[in-house]
Amino acid sequence: MPISFAFRPRIADALRGYDRERFLRDLGAGATVGIVALPLAMAFAIASGLTPQAGLWTAIIAGLLIALLGGSHVQIGGPAGAFIVIVYGIVERYGVANLLIATAGAGVLLFAMGLLRLGRLVRYVPVSIVIGFTNGIALLIAASQIKDWLGLDIDKMPADFFAQLRTIGANIGSFNPYAFGLGTACFVGLMLWPRLWAARARLQGSLDLPGLQRASEVGARIPGPIVALVTLTALASFLQFPVETIGSRFGDIPRGMPAFALPEFSWETVKMLFSPMLTIAALGAIESLLCARVADQVSGLPRHDPNQELMAQGVANFVVPFFGGMPATGTIARTVTNVRAGGTTPVAGVAHAITLALIVLLAAPLALLVPLSVLAGILFFVAWNMGEWREFAHLRRHPNDYRLKLLGTFALTVVFDLTVAVQVGLLAACLLFIHKMSSLFGVERSDGENGAMRFSLYGSLFFGATAKIDPILDEVERGPEQPQVVLDALHLVHLDSSGLDTLRQLLKAVQQKGGTLRLENLHEQPRELIEHAGFAEELGVTG
Repeated sequence: MPISFAFRPRIADALRGYDRERFLRDLGAGATVGIVALPLAMAFAIASGLTPQAGLWTAIIAGLLIALLGGSHVQIGGPAGAFIVIVYGIVERYGVANLLIATAGAGVLLFAMGLLRLGRLVRYVPVSIVIGFTNGIALLIAASQIKDWLGLDIDKMPADFFAQLRTIGANIGSFNPYAFGLGTACFVGLMLWPRLWAARARLQGSLDLPGLQRASEVGARIPGPIVALVTLTALASFLQFPVETIGSRFGDIPRGMPAFALPEFSWETVKMLFSPMLTIAALGAIESLLCARVADQVSGLPRHDPNQELMAQGVANFVVPFFGGMPATGTIARTVTNVRAGGTTPVAGVAHAITLALIVLLAAPLALLVPLSVLAGILFFVAWNMGEWREFAHLRRHPNDYRLKLLGTFALTVVFDLTVAVQVGLLAACLLFIHKMSSLFGVERSDGENGAMRFSLYGSLFFGATAKIDPILDEVERGPEQPQVVLDALHLVHLDSSGLDTLRQLLKAVQQKGGTLRLENLHEQPRELIEHAGFAEELGVTG
């Protein structure tokens, strides 16, 4: 069946009946998310081995494109914590220029996935694998921030997890208590911030003080990362703490939009970078579509179009490298913030990008004062929320194959990298699925009329279950001449080409002894395969 090209961004439907009230709600939500995105975009870029402006302009450009072209009402796109480990490894191994090429190539792959309508396939990735690599990435993000959290004097951190731990141990003598105090205060403050306002609101509600209760509601909506960033940066600057800042490490942040530049391109480079491209595309697809599903559940708005979302992600990832950006995807924290702040259409995503652009263009010098240990605290908080740590405690409730996939993917992510983890995890999932499906196929012997050998087939006769036909072959070969074999397919729900080939071998063995093979009670799928393959004529008679 030919593939029909369908490119219809969700904004085209969301703006029907759009009014001033919805615009103001989207504008307020977008401004809130833009403020939340500021520290996260810088932190993700710095942790990935890039400059802070790479993260900021990725959030602006990719966020704008994903909002305008995406398949979700409320999805917010930009740099994500899940990419930190991947990007850092690519930068360490191939360099920043090749990261740009790999990101653009991943954009092409993502667009192709959406064009070929592969968006729903992401749902078939087992949840155990998703949890395994998500927890692994969260651990790696936390490990990558120990250096700045402790204020260690290390020029460059290795990409490998265990090498990072060795490097940290070798340089622990340069521990900076000021950096440690700021990072710890940031993390603890972010953990307590929502609980503090929730407790205060309950207390004031019980005291029947509506004014103070309203103030608590407003305070609870102020993003915790912004509060931590502003207060701790002001404290460190006022008291002149001897800590490393964005300015001391990276210099000035340019206020203007980065210039459009084409990275050097060759097919040899593309072939070398195919594995990183595949990793970025796979992670981007999984992350963005999982985020869109969460947004559907939280917002109650019409369900997203996964194929349109992948095409939007593809366009965004293809464009941002030309402005020095990094990989982008849907971001759960910012998307949920958008929904809770009142966003209902992609206009909120556009407002988020514009808000962030105005902050960068007008207030970039202020970002130079931000201590890197504060950003480390924010990323510790991101890693903590990112991981589903309770799943480790609940593993006893799950079967062995679930434990194997989750723990195996987690270990491979930490020890090797995400590419190896996902590949091995999916392979293990496929093998375990094949084993489980093969166990559902069965053959039952029963007495037939006039001495016929009668067998009932149950389940799916596919490549993983063909060995279960061997006992029939053995019985035919050991039995009398001119056997009459009947296969009752009343409970055979599926047959593939390997199963058909096995039936051909059985027919050959029966004919060599001068006997006959008959199939009875065939369902539609096995019958169509048998007829199209010409096996019906070989049998002579079908039931």
